[in-house]
Amino acid sequence: MMASQFEKARFNMVEQQVRPWDVIDPRVLRLMETLPREAFVPDTYQDLAYADIEIPIGQGQSMMFPRIEGRLMQALDLQPEDKVLEVGTGSGYLTACLANLAKKVVSIDIHPEFTDAATAKLEQQGLHNVTLLRGDALANPTQGSPFNAIAVTGSLPTSQQAEIFRQQLAIGGRMFVIIGQAPVMTCQLITRHDEKIFQEESIFETEVSPLENAPAPVEFNF
Repeated sequence: MMASQFEKARFNMVEQQVRPWDVIDPRVLRLMETLPREAFVPDTYQDLAYADIEIPIGQGQSMMFPRIEGRLMQALDLQPEDKVLEVGTGSGYLTACLANLAKKVVSIDIHPEFTDAATAKLEQQGLHNVTLLRGDALANPTQGSPFNAIAVTGSLPTSQQAEIFRQQLAIGGRMFVIIGQAPVMTCQLITRHDEKIFQEESIFETEVSPLENAPAPVEFNF
């Protein structure tokens, strides 16, 4: 595609996919209409950068649907002074979106290939407020906590498995996480009101791949 074609495809993505999915935050819409998603898509899928699909990025992983990325950003309601944790760097596109909306982003991924590629892509976009880490976010708390917002980009089978992330939220912090198993998963917004009180709000249902190394729920045999 030519640059003008990408611009048109970007506009169509926002108007035909993102906005109809109840994304009305003007900051999110403006960002998704201007940030070049094609810069983060594997070369073989360049022409599909703005399609309503989960684009494969290797290692058995895929980019989220654009509409889910839009709802995620809107739900987190990021402020210019926020520090954000992203669990699952992936292509780096959502990382770049978060970095445009917040003061600081810490993004962690289990695959070094993703963090290496994202380093170069974020540099090309002139984004210098991101720290990329390699590791399993489910194994230990991520350096830099507490965070004002947390975006978990893979699903977790049960809400108990999100506890490690809940405890890394600052008071007043928000977390977007997808809980459940296929075919029924629920996107939740979890807000921390004080040391022990968390509010959980179900936003919408979807289906995404599980976060790697998420333990399978215990099955009971009767």
